[in-house]
Amino acid sequence: MIRVTKMDGKEVMLNADWIQSVEATPDTLVTLTTGVQFIVLDSVEDVVHAFHIYKQKVLGPRLVQSKEGKSWSSTG
Repeated sequence: MIRVTKMDGKEVMLNADWIQSVEATPDTLVTLTTGVQFIVLDSVEDVVHAFHIYKQKVLGPRLVQSKEGKSWSSTG
């Protein structure tokens, strides 16, 4: 689960495994695989970073690698 802040200031926990896409529209729009969408105050970069931190916790010490070839670590 990752924590994001909705436009009304309320924090919500999202199941990171259900995230289909994150885009700037210019607000950050998170779309889940269920079709549910959230506009959040967090930047696209913050949501992606939280996703990678979550995946590292799930996968253990291995690095999670993005499609662009960037490696993400829990230290940033």
